[in-house]
Amino acid sequence: MRTDSSPGTLPAREHLPAGDAGTPVLDVVIPVYNEEKDLRPCVLRLHGHLERTFPYAFRITIADNASTDATPVVAARLEAEIAGVRSFRLEQKGRGRALRTVWSASDAPVLAYMDVDLSTDLNALLPLVAPLISGHSDLAIGSRLARTSRVVRGPKREFISRAYNLILRGSLQARFSDAQCGFKAIRRDVAQALLPLVEDTGWFFDTEMLVLAERAGLRIHEVPVDWVDDPDSTVHLVKTATEDLRGVWRIGKALATGSLPLDRLVRPFGDDPRDRDITDVPRGLARQLVGFCVVGGLSTLFYLVLYSLFRQFSGSQIANALALLVSALANTAANRRLTFGIRGRRGAVRHQAQGLVVFGIGLVLTSGSLAALNVATADPEHSTELAVLIAANLAATVLRFLLFRAWVFPDQREDCPATARSVVAQEPSSPTRFTTATQRGGPYRQLYEPYEQHAPLPRRTAAPQSAYDTTRFRAGATADDTTWGDATVPLQPVHPQDTDPRDYR
Repeated sequence: MRTDSSPGTLPAREHLPAGDAGTPVLDVVIPVYNEEKDLRPCVLRLHGHLERTFPYAFRITIADNASTDATPVVAARLEAEIAGVRSFRLEQKGRGRALRTVWSASDAPVLAYMDVDLSTDLNALLPLVAPLISGHSDLAIGSRLARTSRVVRGPKREFISRAYNLILRGSLQARFSDAQCGFKAIRRDVAQALLPLVEDTGWFFDTEMLVLAERAGLRIHEVPVDWVDDPDSTVHLVKTATEDLRGVWRIGKALATGSLPLDRLVRPFGDDPRDRDITDVPRGLARQLVGFCVVGGLSTLFYLVLYSLFRQFSGSQIANALALLVSALANTAANRRLTFGIRGRRGAVRHQAQGLVVFGIGLVLTSGSLAALNVATADPEHSTELAVLIAANLAATVLRFLLFRAWVFPDQREDCPATARSVVAQEPSSPTRFTTATQRGGPYRQLYEPYEQHAPLPRRTAAPQSAYDTTRFRAGATADDTTWGDATVPLQPVHPQDTDPRDYR
């Protein structure tokens, strides 16, 4: 999993201002491989639709990844004939590689892509990008599985699609409904920070990007689509499914070990209302209570099973102590990750040590209850012991939650001075502005960001043919030194060294 550098914390979302400029607002990428028959009808249909319906300047980019037929020739002719169409060629296959290369080099504030077969009805394009233009969302995806979507496809593909999304929900806790629909868009500033973290260069690229964005707290907007299956699709379902499952395993492992630097994508303080310091409103209390109750219920069952096992060869006090010790370690680890959202290994030993102190308090309560029972009854029934322990554990659970929240896993904003929780913004004429960025469950970081006025959002104007020159990329060229900025970025391949022999398109 990549851990290379990224531009850092994302700026607050803002509505792109309207105006006239030479830069297109929307750059629609069409990744192709051996599509000499379908490419021209697709581009003509898409360009005509945008001319009629899209109110701002746009660009259509044909990304040819190593086609062996006449696709490059068709793309070059379209570029020469139609203003606002450009093409370039990559010498390596992979849809993810093509999208990352074009998106990384594009100067448009909103980036999108769609498959060449145009299975998705184009009337969904404007609703797809509108939330990104307005600043409401960070990414947008078309969904074939939404309730109001209208989809025509065979039962085999329907089953595979729904099964794949169930796997994502069950294994990666994904909340988006359709990972593989070839109809997506992203804001350019988000892409600059997110794409360096995406490793896959093939068909799993979409899923990995969405999972990382969702885990980083970015907002994903879903648009129901009208979608008709392409019977001539060249996608190999078995191979695609196998590679996707490998990708799910890789991402799941990285998330479980905390090796993904998702803190780079955290938004500035105040952009997310959940990060605001609001008086008398406990931060995340409802969610933490639910998580703690679930973990507590499972821990209690685990404890009772252990107690019953240990009771076979030891007394009640020893069995209680051993069962409580083992379940307390598991309980602290589970609450640390699931209830209080702390990832990685930092502070884990200290948290376990504090959890053992809490365990000692619970041990006193449960051991005292057993001692009182033994005083009252010389030979109590096993069921009676379990009932007493359950009651004692309920009392210990309430105390454990209060200690976890206030001492073991406190709201780290309480440790910061008041000045660190406020946003200090200078006048627009000032060259810099000070913001405080926070990651939920992580420490504060003070960031100085250059203050830049957004370029005005251009209306559509006819662009000269010479404005879009066909650019060819050679495998092995380097582009790691690309500098991000609001100015036009020259087309350069991003991370072309990620040669993946598994790519089949």
